[in-house]
Amino acid sequence: MSESQTALKNQPQSSTSSGKKQALISLSDKKDLATLGNGLQELGYTIVSTGGTASTLENAGVSVTKVETLTHFPEMLDGRVKTLHPNIHGGILARRDVEHHMEALNEHGIGTFDVVVVNLYPFYNKVTAPGGISFEDGIENIDIGGPAMIRAAAKNHKDVLIVVDSEDYQAVLEYLKGGQSDQQFRRKLAWKAFQHVAAYDSAVSEWLWKQTEGKEKFPPSFTVPLSLKSSLRYGENPHQKAAFYVDKSLAEVNAGGIATAIQHHGKEMSYNNYLDADAAWNCVSEFENPTCVVVKHTNPCGVASRDDILEAYRLAVKADPVSAFGGIVAFNVEVDEVLARELREFRSPTDGETRMFYEIVVAPKYTAKGLEVLKGKSKTLRILEAKKNDQGKLSLRQVGGGWLAQDSDDITPEEISFKSVSDKTPTENELADAKFAWLCVKHVKSNAIVIAKNNCMLGMGSGQPNRVESLRLAFKKAGEEAKGAALASDAFFPFAWKDAVEEACEKGIGAIAEPGGSIRDQDAIDCCNKYGVSLLFTNVRHFRH
Repeated sequence: MSESQTALKNQPQSSTSSGKKQALISLSDKKDLATLGNGLQELGYTIVSTGGTASTLENAGVSVTKVETLTHFPEMLDGRVKTLHPNIHGGILARRDVEHHMEALNEHGIGTFDVVVVNLYPFYNKVTAPGGISFEDGIENIDIGGPAMIRAAAKNHKDVLIVVDSEDYQAVLEYLKGGQSDQQFRRKLAWKAFQHVAAYDSAVSEWLWKQTEGKEKFPPSFTVPLSLKSSLRYGENPHQKAAFYVDKSLAEVNAGGIATAIQHHGKEMSYNNYLDADAAWNCVSEFENPTCVVVKHTNPCGVASRDDILEAYRLAVKADPVSAFGGIVAFNVEVDEVLARELREFRSPTDGETRMFYEIVVAPKYTAKGLEVLKGKSKTLRILEAKKNDQGKLSLRQVGGGWLAQDSDDITPEEISFKSVSDKTPTENELADAKFAWLCVKHVKSNAIVIAKNNCMLGMGSGQPNRVESLRLAFKKAGEEAKGAALASDAFFPFAWKDAVEEACEKGIGAIAEPGGSIRDQDAIDCCNKYGVSLLFTNVRHFRH
């Protein structure tokens, strides 16, 4: 290595061709800007800034050099061009340890930047604002100069500190004050910078795709921006590490769901808690009338709708009190003091003595007194307040090396034609029971069978490799109450005689609702005719794997 190269490499990284330490600041969100500006000035930095950022700094008593002083060119094209200039990007991108880089800066009178602080036009907030935004306004809110500076500084993070988050201002000032050279600190800031730009670009891409003709559901490629909400104690099992991320896609803004639920009380949520709470909330949100849903291991084990929500709660627990113990309870109505006291004191129907224990209670809202009473049930009880999921969401599921994408299963019984294909036409009550059972079975893991009567789930069978076993589990839980009730199957019955259909008929079921579509549908019809059971075809399947 030549003597000149050695001397250059040993120069302090904060040195510039003019010997000054410079910080470039250009912000849309000016939170804590005065603190940062004064802190940098006290450390001897010359502040270079643009437009509104410069004005805010000057009002805070910080001396500012305007960008146009360095570029010798005015801001133009309504602000589209102000920092896109060699005098700016040369000072950011030049490597201090490369001799010809520094010689080029000296030749053209360009100073280096040691700190670059940038955040971007509020595109995300603009395009998701109530009332929307015009296409032209959306385009004007796409930042160009900001991402260019961020990417440049992040690429050259060995020599330039890049800051995109106001939460890092204090740490950056401490780092500079101590004259530190920790490359890991710099790399972390560079990572955050690239992630910031990537999330920003994904929002622009998502928005622009929706503006294209045709509006196809599935683009050729897309990015899902995720933001860490919490580190979890562990995953599905204690030996698995885990974390919870919130989906920051534009489509998820104000779209409801468990991810954005408010936790009012209790232990931190676990991996399994999120899965179970999501299942319970998705299920109870489907019902129009006051409803309670109890979930265990993502399956609804109790569902009941009543004008009296207290009665609905009791019936939902009664459907399977053993499974309900330690489960998740969800309501689609406000939890007031009376309901909270019932939740707090209700005893298990199995012995009439054991106070029911739950992991989570989910509801759309709580009265102040209801929340106070419910908090007294247990220090660990997680109390969540959630907003109903919007319809039409994209459902994503991971498989090894890829992702499956589909529409969410939003179809309701009101959108389905329950076609009577048997000799016996269902009564009004039987049809209502069939629709209720059909809405429940949609949320049970396949193979799924639900038996219901009078807006109450009596029993369900889930997750069995064959439909007969699921049916038997459902009847075991329903007991004698199954007589005259309605049965719903998430998919067609492949066999009828000496199989699930005939077994259901023999046990006294009143009506059966299934999609139909089997090559042996006629067998199912003939079997139901023999036993005088109403058979309804929906032509809609509700597999849930």
